Amino acid sequence: MSKTRIKRYIKSLRSFRIWHRYLGISLALLLLISAVTGILLSWKKEFDVIQPATQKGASKELQDWKPMHELADIASTHFYQIYPTQNDNPIARLDVRPSKGIVKVFFENEYWEVQVDGSSGAILSVAQRNSDWIESIHDGSIISDLFKLISMNFLGVGLIMLLSSGWWLWYGPGLIRKWKKGSGRK
Repeated sequence: MSKTRIKRYIKSLRSFRIWHRYLGISLALLLLISAVTGILLSWKKEFDVIQPATQKGASKELQDWKPMHELADIASTHFYQIYPTQNDNPIARLDVRPSKGIVKVFFENEYWEVQVDGSSGAILSVAQRNSDWIESIHDGSIISDLFKLISMNFLGVGLIMLLSSGWWLWYGPGLIRKWKKGSGRK
């Protein structure tokens, strides 16, 4: 390997070191937020304060269940009676769990959930789903969908670049030493 070529590789290592450092610094906050919220989300099924435990209903047979609109009405009526300030909080979606015998009714605002027994219509749980707002912080959607798209792409591409440059910063010096040793013998 020629000395000119070796110098060019040494120069590339120096420039890689600089942009690796600045890229790492610019990604640090996103990585920290993503790591902390990721850890919390990995434990969501273990702690009811993060996500309410899924209850069990009386029957897993769908033919024994009340109609979905009736279960939704039961959940919203109960929820609005307990929390009258939430009267303008509409139902966002229903999560039907036949294997558990329940329907989870999610409300649009403030991450509320009501779990209803599918066959009897009994209210099994009313709680906030902290896992949902933690997830929206995790993926950036708490700010906006555009921010989520940009930040997650920046984070993903940035991590790939950090891995690539980090590999070169680790592997490159040894390779250059090897080349220098080899060129000194000739």
